[in-house]
Amino acid sequence: MFTTRPTLQGTFGMVSSTHWLASAAAMAVLEADGNAFDAAVAAGFVLHVAEPHLNGPAGEVPIIFAPADGPARVLCGQGPAPAGASIEHYRGLGLDLVPGTGPLAAAVPGAFDAWMLLLRDHGTKSLAQVLSYAIGYAEQGIPAVENIGRTVAEVAELFTTEWTTSAALYLKDGKPPAPGALLRNPALAATWRRVLAEAEAAGPGRETQIDAARRVWREGFISEALAAAAARPAMDTSGERHAGTLTGADIANFEATYEDPATYTWNGWTVAKCGLWSQGPALLQQLALLEDVPDYGTPEYYHVLIEGSKLAMADREAWYGDNPRVSLDALLAPEYNAERRKLIGDTASAELRPGSPDGLTPRLAEFVTSNAAAAVAVPIGAGEPTVGSNGATKGDTCHLDIVDRWGNMVAATPSGGWLQSNPVVPELGFPLGTRLQMAWLEPDLPNSLTPGRRPRTTLSPSLALRDGRAVMAFGTPGGDQQDQWSTHFLLAVALRDRVRGGLDLQGAIDAPNWHQESFPGSFYPRTVNPGAVVVESRIGDEVIEELTRRGHRVAVGGAWSEGRLCAVARDPETGVLSAGANPRGMQGYASGR
Repeated sequence: MFTTRPTLQGTFGMVSSTHWLASAAAMAVLEADGNAFDAAVAAGFVLHVAEPHLNGPAGEVPIIFAPADGPARVLCGQGPAPAGASIEHYRGLGLDLVPGTGPLAAAVPGAFDAWMLLLRDHGTKSLAQVLSYAIGYAEQGIPAVENIGRTVAEVAELFTTEWTTSAALYLKDGKPPAPGALLRNPALAATWRRVLAEAEAAGPGRETQIDAARRVWREGFISEALAAAAARPAMDTSGERHAGTLTGADIANFEATYEDPATYTWNGWTVAKCGLWSQGPALLQQLALLEDVPDYGTPEYYHVLIEGSKLAMADREAWYGDNPRVSLDALLAPEYNAERRKLIGDTASAELRPGSPDGLTPRLAEFVTSNAAAAVAVPIGAGEPTVGSNGATKGDTCHLDIVDRWGNMVAATPSGGWLQSNPVVPELGFPLGTRLQMAWLEPDLPNSLTPGRRPRTTLSPSLALRDGRAVMAFGTPGGDQQDQWSTHFLLAVALRDRVRGGLDLQGAIDAPNWHQESFPGSFYPRTVNPGAVVVESRIGDEVIEELTRRGHRVAVGGAWSEGRLCAVARDPETGVLSAGANPRGMQGYASGR
């Protein structure tokens, strides 16, 4: 089967990420006898420099990992709503939705503490060693990818007139970074050098220094600067200037947490995801709805997957959040899914149809239905954020997967704190995030804005196990599309031929993909587009015509427009490692030997 690149194979280590510099940094750590967790942390900090339009240090990161000698675990780097972030406060400002940008949308930053815990508890390298790559790129510059400049150009007027600290960093001589131009962030490099200096002053031990760095973030100069930034009113998507609710106390009280993953076993594959505070279980629900899978790649196959995705995402809207009224067991129960499966007919549904697990009545937030035709996907860079002139953004993210020669495996999806999310904090070199926009300003919903609770996130890394052993880590950027694209990828791996004795990761990544929009989006302004399906043109005329005949509102995107998947794998019997990376947008790369 033709693929854009080979599925890499070796026995030493494999890395896949959404930017080649992150993959190269992770591989350098493995070559220096670091393990997968050391490499993941180094790559995560490089992504802040290389993809600042997709993630930043004040964002968030859910991580799923499996040590070679232990079970799969989730490390939650999703911060909660600040203590002052009540529905009453936002409603009192005349708002119906949390703005998509600005200080009011800032949750407690969670990524830094999660990366530090992963390094402390499972890594082997010092903080200075893993940060050296990001510091070097921030000081010396990275060649800007096209979409950094494209994103900055979209918000140039906002930067110039309102977010002037962002203009100072990203609009040199009044112009966005040109493709390939060196983009430097000396303030970010200085931030990490100061963190290192204060951490090393705490003592010589590796764990001592990492814990000291966590305190510097939570209680030192970084916390002070972030809290001050949140208190400064800034223009947001409401068209008004607002101050945020985040305080130094909120930052000081947050620590990343370990959790058991949500899991479901389908045809011998056990898939591990983050819990109901994320959209991750939607992938598990899609698997639970699949009984007799139609032949791969046929119109019936795509129809069944699309309709199953609609049911899973409808349940996401009704039942997922940091305060769920139902258990995941109820949503994955065979009898529940047998009834839900009956709703998949021969024609497309345009209704939002959540189920009634445990006999409970679903309740949905009020949302806006779009009357526009389904938007055609952009021809390259699928999953990149789209930005309006007022800073309104449909956000996106990064992803990385790593497996080392010992069998340690990790998948992480860092996001938030984009350059277009909030004004840059000049003394730090990065802005606050906007994850609170995913919470509703209506009470008594699983995802209602509530102080101390996590807004439901779209970030959704995946780990797959067979016979209890981790065999594959995978994931993608893409907001609401993540667990649609990832489901199709997993099935492409599970249902198609293997390559050279291993999993055909690259073939599954390259396979024509799709997404549907029949549910409220997670990003401001939270619209739903009933019956809309966007497909890559490579999916074929037969599939497009049959889906249209069945009532799907099909928009045909570019040939390479859907998904930005990464994946690594390990055969537990032979120790052979594999990796594949997304060719769309010509940015993601795998590396290994």
